[in-house]
Amino acid sequence: MIRVRFVAADGVTTREVEAAPGANLLDVAQNAGQPLEGTCEGQMACSTCHVIVAAEDFARLPPASEEEEDMLDLAMGATRTSRLACQIQLVPELDGLTVRMPSEHRDMQGR
Repeated sequence: MIRVRFVAADGVTTREVEAAPGANLLDVAQNAGQPLEGTCEGQMACSTCHVIVAAEDFARLPPASEEEEDMLDLAMGATRTSRLACQIQLVPELDGLTVRMPSEHRDMQGR
């Protein structure tokens, strides 16, 4: 199992979960009750699954594709370590990954 730590936008509240290798971070986050919309269902047509990866974990991720970088340009509150959760597949090398929910986001479904 791969451990993932979610940090709420407040920077204080955390939730640790375990996921199977090969799981998609967006699915894991949504199943853990995290506020990630994922409007495009992982098709990289929106930025509603934007997360901020802990600086110490960012280098462990494969580089973002050009398409992902383009979507991140649209994400509110994007940082140097921002990624789209739908593009992160959990592999054993990512055990202990920490991601923070951005303080602002686009609600594409108008909720």
